Amino acid sequence: MTTAYQIRPYQDQDFHAIQRLNAAEGWNQLVRLHERTQLAWQHSNAALVVEHAGEVIGYVRGMTDTQVTLYICELLIDANFRGQGLGQQLFARLHDWYPTTRIEVLASSSSESFYRGQSFRPFYGFRKSFE
Repeated sequence: MTTAYQIRPYQDQDFHAIQRLNAAEGWNQLVRLHERTQLAWQHSNAALVVEHAGEVIGYVRGMTDTQVTLYICELLIDANFRGQGLGQQLFARLHDWYPTTRIEVLASSSSESFYRGQSFRPFYGFRKSFE
């Protein structure tokens, strides 16, 4: 990894930068539900950020049972830093932490090429929101 980037565990003081990234990406529900989103981060056991020059420029947030499954809730890299392998490196770090787990991701069609490029295979699933 380029020394200009640092991948490290999420800390509470990163949340403002994460919300800035969410807003820039148009993930407005995460921004609007600020307190719930912050609690979600505090309760996630698989959460990493990427820093560049002291600024959070990307993140991955997930939850895992530590043995079988790791669910990725969000993965986001600032648009100015995409295409540099940072998302792949975040997944690699999570795999280092939880080497026996499979990674499950719900993704939009706009991110399909990224996940296929990381050897993910599509699967069928459902989602229901209560709001």
